[in-house]
Amino acid sequence: MNALSSILAIVAGLVAGFIILLVSNASQALGGFKTILTGGFSDMFNLGQVLYYATPIIMTGLSVGFAGKTGLFNIGASGQFTCGMYASILVAIKCSFLPNPLQCLAALLAGVLAGAIWGFIPGILKALRNVHEVIACIMMNYIGMYLVNHLIKVTGIYDQLKNMTMRVPTGANLPSLGLNSLFSTATEQGSVRPSSVGSGILIAIIACILMYIILEKTKFGYELKSCGFNREAARYAGINENRGVILSMVIAGALSGLGGALLALAGAGRGIAVVEVLAGEGFQGIPVALLGLYNPIGILFSGILVAYLTQSGFLLQRLNFAPEIIEIIVSIIIYFSALALLLKGVIKVFFQEKDGTGDANKEDGDGGDG
Repeated sequence: MNALSSILAIVAGLVAGFIILLVSNASQALGGFKTILTGGFSDMFNLGQVLYYATPIIMTGLSVGFAGKTGLFNIGASGQFTCGMYASILVAIKCSFLPNPLQCLAALLAGVLAGAIWGFIPGILKALRNVHEVIACIMMNYIGMYLVNHLIKVTGIYDQLKNMTMRVPTGANLPSLGLNSLFSTATEQGSVRPSSVGSGILIAIIACILMYIILEKTKFGYELKSCGFNREAARYAGINENRGVILSMVIAGALSGLGGALLALAGAGRGIAVVEVLAGEGFQGIPVALLGLYNPIGILFSGILVAYLTQSGFLLQRLNFAPEIIEIIVSIIIYFSALALLLKGVIKVFFQEKDGTGDANKEDGDGGDG
């Protein structure tokens, strides 16, 4: 039933996307829709790009999903992601004296720590002062964005010509493990065009598996979920609910921070532009988590799906579709993905009525009244 609700959300989004294609360019609509469905699998390069784009949104989706499993709504993944990305770039540039493996590891840990700190603040406000985490996280998003913009300029990692952070040293990048060469394609000139995918996707997969084990198979995970869903019951059972809320937000922030670090150290030259715009990867994590129904394994696949649609959308430009149309289609699909939980409830009610469960309950109630 859970999978069915997500599938219906995806189908509904694709149908809406096809309607948008018909309205914008009816003659190319069928070809454009085929591109959306198959573009990511058209060759190994595009498939590699799907995995590259999926890596950060899997991590932010995992962050939102982990908090959601513990009864919290971490809408602050964008700020945590930005802080993690900044910290990893800063350490990678400033610690260039370290050997290559240590330089990369230090940058990764810096990203995780920065994200954890940015998640700790709304967590402690929620636990000790009962400040709603949504309000606190929204404020932390903007504080993080403006703070990082300022720090980029004063910490010596600012490239004035590009108005963004300097390029991460090659030695600090994550090893590709040959994945960029595996997911590559030959050009017409006879050269090989490697994709941007690297070992970051493997780290994201491991993170999903680890979070699933923690949440579903450990006492620690049970305590976190108990504190999130019913703090009074958790307190009655002898669980420190304040500690649970804080740890949930810290772990969620660390996951988003790791996502920022994986993007910064992917070797594709991505940096932080000094602009007053929140990181989109953080907000993409919300529909990824909703589509995955907050399950870490489901989030892994939903993150790949959203990245697949995004990469396929890039290919639509070959059919003379404007970039704005592509963004609209992806946004509609994401919007319907957010309805997965609602569809889950509708499907549950439908099957209950079909099985006669509702009628049986009604008869029991009528018998009691009689």
